[in-house]
Amino acid sequence: MPLSRKPLVICLTALAGSALLTSCAVGPNFKKSAAPPVKDYTANPISTTASTSNVLGGEMQRFDPSQDIAGDWWTLFHSKPLNDLIDRALKANPNLKAAQAALVEARENVKAQVGAYYPQVSASFSGSRQHTASTLSPVPNANEFDFDLYTPQVTVSYVPDVFGLNRRTVESLNAQAEQARFAWVAADIALSANVVTAAIQEASLRQQIAATHELIDLNSNMLRVLKTQFTNGYADRLDVAAQESQLAQILTTLPPLLKELAQQRDLLAALSGGFPSEGPAEKFELFSALQLPQELPLSIPSKLVQQRPDVRQAEENMHSASAQVGIAVANRLPNFMLSADVGSMALAAGQMFSSGTGFWTLAGSVTQPIFQGGTLLHRQRAAQAAYVQAEEQYRAAVLTAFQNVADTLAALAQDADELNAAAFAKDAAKITLDLSIQQWQTGYASYLSMLSAEQAYDQAVITLIQAQAIRYADSAALFLALGGGWWNRADLSKR
Repeated sequence: MPLSRKPLVICLTALAGSALLTSCAVGPNFKKSAAPPVKDYTANPISTTASTSNVLGGEMQRFDPSQDIAGDWWTLFHSKPLNDLIDRALKANPNLKAAQAALVEARENVKAQVGAYYPQVSASFSGSRQHTASTLSPVPNANEFDFDLYTPQVTVSYVPDVFGLNRRTVESLNAQAEQARFAWVAADIALSANVVTAAIQEASLRQQIAATHELIDLNSNMLRVLKTQFTNGYADRLDVAAQESQLAQILTTLPPLLKELAQQRDLLAALSGGFPSEGPAEKFELFSALQLPQELPLSIPSKLVQQRPDVRQAEENMHSASAQVGIAVANRLPNFMLSADVGSMALAAGQMFSSGTGFWTLAGSVTQPIFQGGTLLHRQRAAQAAYVQAEEQYRAAVLTAFQNVADTLAALAQDADELNAAAFAKDAAKITLDLSIQQWQTGYASYLSMLSAEQAYDQAVITLIQAQAIRYADSAALFLALGGGWWNRADLSKR
């Protein structure tokens, strides 16, 4: 007669029935925080920025609360080289790939823990040759002192989740997986924003370098005129020395600009997953390759906490900490264990499943911690303190998010005014310089007054270029501060 399977069926039925005991999970149930009751980002709401006529990048910008943020917001700069570079960076950046791998790891840890919901089944087989001492009774029924023993066996064990220890553990791991997801989202939008900012900085530096070369040519021509006049007795040596000093000062500004440009090229190469020697083919000019976005989205404040990946990370960290409190509480409560063994013991391989060789065991146990030196109690208190910490970190993340948006809006408003002032200063400095040169050439003004006007014009040119670039960069910063539109990208929102 073959080995009866009834004990195993009975065991599995009992284990399945024990799942009915899992009716509660100790510890707090996590609830998402409500959006802050704030209607505006700034004390004085901003709807538009000032415009500067006849200056590239001086267009008025409008903020539209009803406009959603595009997932590929960088396309609003209307630069194909920039689009191509960001696409390459999103595919090849190693930090982004590391964040993706961290997400996969976290999700696999969740799946591994979910396995604890089910009975654990294992099979084993052992074979041995044994000799029993002749002073003892023979072990087999055949009264043999030398015999072979074959034991195939199946073991089933199950830990009923009576107090929700496993459910809270899965809950915590799920929250950690969501943290990893939003860390990946944050890395993605930060990468695109960094590429845009680096491209703008490169364009600004190229413009500053071009302007510096023009200033060098202007001052070199002035120096040649002065030397000629000095040779002919129409200028003194002090004027020549002053112009030589002015030219030298401008020349000293060129190497730092060239160095910074090279570093920006290296940064763009690294962001796009390449080596500096394999720098990107794209080269950016401030006005020929980039356009200033004029219609800017401005999400309502109640949506910001759902859009910012760093806030969502902090929220999931708080969720995980809440589940950890439940884990700590459950660890102080009884732990139940059900197990069953079924198998066969035979003296010959061919008899392993013969009648009379089978055995089975059903067992249940419960363990209640009684004295742990205060370890479990203090771990629970530590988990509760960790939750308070995570809660305050979430609040700090929310405040930082609102601060970022407010700072960027204020910056954009001031950038427009700064550009307007810089353009006016540059035009005024050019008029002053032209008049000073005319007066100096006709003998109605000293060279030193003309040199002062020249220095003011040199500075005004560079200041205008920097003001233009800052406006572009702060426009990109607004998209980042509002969350980067990741919810409108299928590759980020559906994972």
